[in-house]
Order: sequence, then structure tokens, then C-alpha cells
Amino acid sequence: MTFLLVSFFVAAIVSGLTIGLSHRFGELMSDHDLSGPQKFHAQAVPRVGGIGIFIGLLACTLVDWTVNGLDHLPGMLLLLLCGLPAFATGLVEDFTKNVSPAKRLLATALSGVLAFWLLDAQITRADVPGIDWVLGTSIGALAMTVLVVAGVANSINIIDGFNGLSSMCVSLMLLTFAYVAFQVGDTELALWALAGVGAALGFFVWNFPRGQIFLGDGGAYFLGFYMVEIGILLIARHPQVSPLFGLLVCIYPVFETIFSIYRRQYLRAMHPGLPDGIHLQSLIYRRLMRWSSNSQKALAMTQRNSMTAPYLWILCKLSLFPALLFWDSSLMLAVFLILFAVLYVTVYWRIVRFKTPKWMIVRSGRGVSLGEPALLQSPGKPE
Repeated sequence: MTFLLVSFFVAAIVSGLTIGLSHRFGELMSDHDLSGPQKFHAQAVPRVGGIGIFIGLLACTLVDWTVNGLDHLPGMLLLLLCGLPAFATGLVEDFTKNVSPAKRLLATALSGVLAFWLLDAQITRADVPGIDWVLGTSIGALAMTVLVVAGVANSINIIDGFNGLSSMCVSLMLLTFAYVAFQVGDTELALWALAGVGAALGFFVWNFPRGQIFLGDGGAYFLGFYMVEIGILLIARHPQVSPLFGLLVCIYPVFETIFSIYRRQYLRAMHPGLPDGIHLQSLIYRRLMRWSSNSQKALAMTQRNSMTAPYLWILCKLSLFPALLFWDSSLMLAVFLILFAVLYVTVYWRIVRFKTPKWMIVRSGRGVSLGEPALLQSPGKPE
């Protein structure tokens, strides 16, 4: 618990100080673009929340040194150093707004390569015929590991956009990894995972529900890198943990990314890297949270923003519960991977076709449906 508490309080304090500094250096630190397809805030907000998270985790390495002596090199410090390319490149984008997605992905891939060699964070099995043969070679293992690290980190950045969404999802995923790490006797990895939970929650208290600070690309890419590396290390160190366990834990952001690429490239004839406003979380915001008024006032927009994330937290948990139960069974994990994909696609298409499932519809005390406001029920009125 020490790692969790240290990272939480340090991340919370640094994030609070960052918010205060943004009032003075707002032009450099804040997101002033309020008009993009995935912009759902009403005023400029600092988007460098990754700073508090990184420093919170760094503080845990100091605790480790204090306990074990200065001649001991904390493994977490090595993990943070491996994550520096992903974090630094994303942070430069947060400050300058001119680092391309390709360069950010390349930097995250470099972080994956460093962890592959320095920490032996290698994907060498998948419990899938054919793929296991490829992973049996050094080149195949390296290529798959780098692809997974960059892909998962990018997927966390994709779901980042609503108050509390990505930070809470990553916290829940890390808790799942921590539980299984304790189950297999890997206290070190469990403590790293709990440290990540603390750092993410230290940011979360400022981000949800009021959205006073955002993760930014630096925070999203680094948090995604940190989380996926713990999952890879857990599977690499312990043969009894199914490789599909890590995939099921991360399936919400990963499937969101894969489905978005398919939707953009094959259904809308768009470049898969271009942003759009019809991710699942965006649809929930636009069609379930737009209430009976279409107010663009800051308070109303912030409230709708914050009420979007809990829907996705539930979706994330639906994959984590079976992962906790069947972490050593590839067959059962594969079944739940398929079930999750079916559930996601079903919910997505029902919402996009104005057939929102009844369980997702919330009604106000005045009898007005918050899930399907009058604006969206009228066929003659555009969204």
C-alpha cells in the first residue's frame, strides 16, 4: 500500500500545482482548441497531466531506494527510463502541438524495444497456432512485442477525451494485473501495478468530474505504455498466466481502436489516422447525455462530459471480471474475447441507429429521457 499512497499523493500534489501554473502559462500548457471532433470541453484546460503521473511513479523509486539501499537499482526506475521516449514525445506534442501521430507511435515503439532488451518484457507465446511459431523466433517476438506496446499505448490515447475515462480504466486494468501478480507470488510486479493505480488516481481526482486537467498525449501514451508493460512482464515471467489474459484485460481500448480503423477505412473511406466524432464514447455523449436542452454553457457541457465516462467504466469491467476468474484458461478467455466483441458491436450499432438499449436510458425526475432527448427523437431535426 505504501507505493499506492506515495504515488497517489505525489501525483495529486503535482497535478494541483500544474493547474495553478497553467493560469500563468496557459498559452503553453493548455488546450485552446475547442472545436475539434473529439473536443468536449468549454474552456482552455492544461493538458500536461502526465507530468504528475510520471513524478508520482518516480517518487516510488525513491521509496524503494530508501528501503533497499542506494546500491539497489529499482526495477521500476528502469521501466520509467524505458518509457521516457513515449512520455517525452507526447509531452512535446502537448506543449508545441506539432508532433505527428506517426512520430508519437515511433517513440512509443522505441520504448517497447528498450523494455524488450532491458527488462525482458517479451511476448513469446500467444496460445494461438501459427502465431506461437512466429513468436518462437527473436525477430517475431520483438516485432509482436513492439506492435502490442505501441498499439495498446495508442489505444489509451484514443479513449482519452472524457473526464475520468482513460485514467479510471487504466486504474482498473492495473488493479487486475496486481491481483493476478499477487496470486502467482510476484510481489514486485504487484507493487509496480499498485503504484500505477495510485498515480492514475492522483490525476483522476483533479480530472473527474470537473475536468481541471487533462492527461494529454504524454500522459496517455506513458500510462498506456506502463500498463501494457506490466501485463507483458506478468505473462513473460509466469507460464501459468495465459497470454490471452492480458488481451482480455485491455480489450476495451484495443477493440475500440481496431473497430475505429475498420469503420474509418472501410465504411467511411477515411484515412484511419484521422480523428472523427463517432467513437462509442462520443456517441454516448452526443446521444445519451445531451438531455432535453442543447445547452453549450460550460457547466452543462462539463456535467454531460463527466456522466459519459461511467458507461465506459462498466463496459471495461465487463472484460475485467472474467479475466480475474479465468486468468489461467486460454479457452475461457478466448470465449469472453468473442463475447465482448459481439457486445461492443451490438451496442455501438444500436446507438448509432437511434435504437439505444433500454438499460442505457436514464430518465429525469420530470419524465424526460436523458438517453433519447426530444432533439434526437424528432426525425426532421438534425443532430
